[in-house]
Formats: sequence, structure tokens, C-alpha cells
Amino acid sequence: MGILIVDDTDFDRNLLRSILLSAGYEISGLASSGEEGILRFKELQPTLVLLDLIMPDLNGIEVLRRIRVFQPDAKIMMCTSVGEDTMVDLARRMGARGYVVKPYIAENLLSAVSKVMGPPAEKVSG
Repeated sequence: MGILIVDDTDFDRNLLRSILLSAGYEISGLASSGEEGILRFKELQPTLVLLDLIMPDLNGIEVLRRIRVFQPDAKIMMCTSVGEDTMVDLARRMGARGYVVKPYIAENLLSAVSKVMGPPAEKVSG
């Protein structure tokens, strides 16, 4: 199942992907806009969505709302810059499971993800 990363910034998407892959998490997909994120969520049914709060087409709050209409128990974590506390509080009231703050620190990101979806699956060598 894995993690869907929704962020309009290439750098942030790739950084999140790199940190999570290096820790052993599976990335099910990437999306560069809110609309694409909703479509990819419906297509992929990921275990967790890492969702940027501020994006140009649809903000993270609207994407969160639409995903939760489709799947009310979806696990979604918001990605935010400092200074967006009101929007983070709103996202939590709407069902977000947590948030991570930019700029990303690998240890903080992995701790937050682990709290929501558990540690990465053990790799089985053959």
C-alpha cells in the first residue's frame, strides 16, 4: 500500500520520498497538485497520505476534506511551514492524524510517520 506524497514543490516531494525510502517505507505514489493527489488517492488507496498544506490549486484542507468524503478513515498527515497553526488546528479537527514541519528533519519526519502507520515493514531477503 505505502505512502502517497502530495506536494507542489519538486524538492519537497523528492526529499520526503528519499527520507522515507531510506528508512524502509514504501512509496506508493507522488502527486504535484491537490487535484492529482485526490485522483492518485482513489487509484492507489495508500496507507498514509503526506499532504502539503499550502498549494496553488487546492489547499491541503480542501484535499483532506475531499479524500475523507471518499474514505472517512483515511490516514492523512499535513506538511506545513511554521506560522500556519490555525490551518493545522483545522486540519486536525477535520481528521488529519498529525503534521510535520518544514524544513524537514529526517528524525522528526520518521517519528511522526511511525506514530501513524507503525515502523516500516521488515525487508525479507531471499
